[in-house]
Order: sequence, then structure tokens, then C-alpha cells
Amino acid sequence: MERQLFTKRNLFIMWFANFFISGCMTMVLPFLSLYIDSFGNYSKEYVQHWSGICFSITFVAAFLFSPIWGKIGDKFGRKKILITLAIGLGISIFLMSFVQSVWAVFILRFFTGFFTGFIPMSQAFISTQTPKKIAGRVLGTLQTGSITGSLIGPLLGGVLADSFGYADTFRFTSIAIFISAALVFATKEFVLPVQKGTKSSYTSKEVLSYILRNPIFISVLLISAFIQIAHFSIQPILSLFVSELHGPQNIAFFSGLAFSAAGLGNLLMARKWGEIGDRSGHLKVLVLLLFIAGIIYFPGGFVDEYWQLLIIRFILGVSIGGMIPVRIAYIRQEVPIAMQGEVMGYETSLRFLGNIIGPALGGLIAGKFGFSMVFFSTSFLLLASGIFLFTMMYRHPKLAKQHAS
Repeated sequence: MERQLFTKRNLFIMWFANFFISGCMTMVLPFLSLYIDSFGNYSKEYVQHWSGICFSITFVAAFLFSPIWGKIGDKFGRKKILITLAIGLGISIFLMSFVQSVWAVFILRFFTGFFTGFIPMSQAFISTQTPKKIAGRVLGTLQTGSITGSLIGPLLGGVLADSFGYADTFRFTSIAIFISAALVFATKEFVLPVQKGTKSSYTSKEVLSYILRNPIFISVLLISAFIQIAHFSIQPILSLFVSELHGPQNIAFFSGLAFSAAGLGNLLMARKWGEIGDRSGHLKVLVLLLFIAGIIYFPGGFVDEYWQLLIIRFILGVSIGGMIPVRIAYIRQEVPIAMQGEVMGYETSLRFLGNIIGPALGGLIAGKFGFSMVFFSTSFLLLASGIFLFTMMYRHPKLAKQHAS
């Protein structure tokens, strides 16, 4: 009974911590390309190119270090790592307010990536305290914290940037991140008891062996990267696309609104998709969501009005909102608790790999073929991922139903 109370309390605290972290990270997304453009009289191609690189370098660092953070969390406790990540992230964002060159942005975005991983680590923190049968619902609830932050963040970031300038917006952002670090101090760390005979620790070789024995599990991890490639291909150029549709007036605000539209759809359905996954199977729901997102992305290529873009972003948010909680709940069911941090570190690393490839690919496609082709290629990738996972489930029905002890 006492453990249940601590679980609810931790979920409540981490919801708000994720809210602040996600809100802060997305505050700067709508105007990153505009911030770079403010350093000098650059060409549109130059800004697009460096926006993609500076956007991606954060995820290069996160890709490299996420499994390491996960393994350290398994060994020494996730609470300490969460506090470290939040403080490091806050310092990196604060220093961003003083830069005056593209190279300085590039370097600080790398350090931001080094300390990125608070939200995935918090998912592992809560997951190991949560019974399997309600994992989807609980993780979906946690997800709404980061979604709410991502919903408000771009909009607030746009307003702050238009009102106070880019530098002050970075400073406000860093303060909110430090608040998240303070919130984590109030949590109590524990994990659910495991069955007798279950190992209390695993080597990295054992963890990789466990993953590689299950082709469906490998498929889910790979699809984590494909989803991020698809979703992030439009992110770094979205403000430029909005400028083309709406015009240059209050561009930071309207870019933030376009980002937030997806967050609203995400918020409304994340917990519900988690509940559906608990009842019907997380893999089945993931396949369904991949097909829905793939179908919805396609008409984005025909958008010629700003309001049309908002509608498509909202519907995309409805489908994309369920993808993370059902994947994490699937991992919670399939993986022994003692290795969940490292496994989620690999899943997070693959997500960040997608975040690396997506912006660069989206910028390249947009530069060569126009914005519409970014939507078409994204639609194809999501539909192909859905077909791939469905095929793997059909080929390995026993593994699709198997759960770890």
C-alpha cells in the first residue's frame, strides 16, 4: 500500500518535471532557424543548411550517450541521473543566450544533447515502479506531462521571442529547467520486487543478447528510429514553411502555433492509446497508429493555406501521441526490470538517431524538391514501418504474445 502511494506521488512529481523539461526544449524549436538568421545577412539556403545541422547535433550527442546514461541509471539509481541531466541541460540552454555565431550554437547544441534524455530516463524511472497490466495507462499519463509542455512551449516560446527577443527566451527557459531538477529531489526511488531466481544485474553483452534473440523486439526498436525520422523531417523547416504559407508577420508566434497543434492532438489521446494498448495489445495499437499517421501525412503535401497545416498537425498529434507510451509499455512487459534502463537507453538512442537523420533528410528533400515532397516521403516511411511490423508479427506469432517475467 505504501509503495502504491509513493508510485502515485512520483508519477505526479515527474509529470510536472516532464512538463517543464518538454516545454523548455520545445520553446526554442520554432525560432532556432530565425535565431541563426539573426547573426548576419545569410541566404535562405545557408540558414536551412545550418538549421538542420544545429538541430541534428543535439541528437548526435544524445544518440551516443543515451545507452550509457541508461546503464548508469540501472547501476546507481535513476534519480541521481535525472538531477544531473536537468542541471546540465539548464546550464547549456542558459549559455545559449550569449552566443553570437553559428559555431557557438552548434557547440552548445551538442552539450544540450549530451544532457538530453531526462524524459526517457523518467519513463524508465516510473516504468520500473509500475505493474505490467497498467503500464500503458500509467506511461500514457506520464506522457501527457511532456505533451502538455510541448503544447505550451512552442507557443510561449514564440510569444517570448517576439516580445523580449531570443536571448531572454533562452534565459527564461533555463530557469524552468532548474525547477525540474528541484522537483526530482522530492521523489522516492524504488523498483518493483522481482521473482526469485531473477538476476539483479546484467552485463551489456547479456542485454544485447536478450534483444537480439527476439526479432519482433528488434523491429520495434528500429521502428522507433523510423518514426522519429518521419516526425522530425518537417521540424527544422516548419517555421520556413509557415512563413511561406502565412507571411513574415509574427512568424515566431505562428510557427509556435503550428508546433503546438500536434501537441494538442497528442495530449488528448496519449493516455487513451496507452489504455487501449493494455487491453488489446501494444503491438497491435502501434501498427494501427503507424497506418493512421502515414495516411494523414500524405495530404500535407497539398497544403496551400496555414489553417490546413494546423488541422493536419492536430490529427498527426492524435496518432503520434500513442506511439511512445505503447512502445515503452511493450518494453516494460518484455524486459526484466534489472535491464530496463539500458534497454530503454538503446531505444532512446535509436529515437535520437532518427532525430539526427530526419532534420537533415527533411532539409535536403525540401531544398531539392520542395516542402510537399517532405510530407510524401514521410507518409511512405510510416506506412512501410506499419507493414514491416505487421509482417514480423505474422511471421513470429509466439513472440508477439510472449512476455518476460
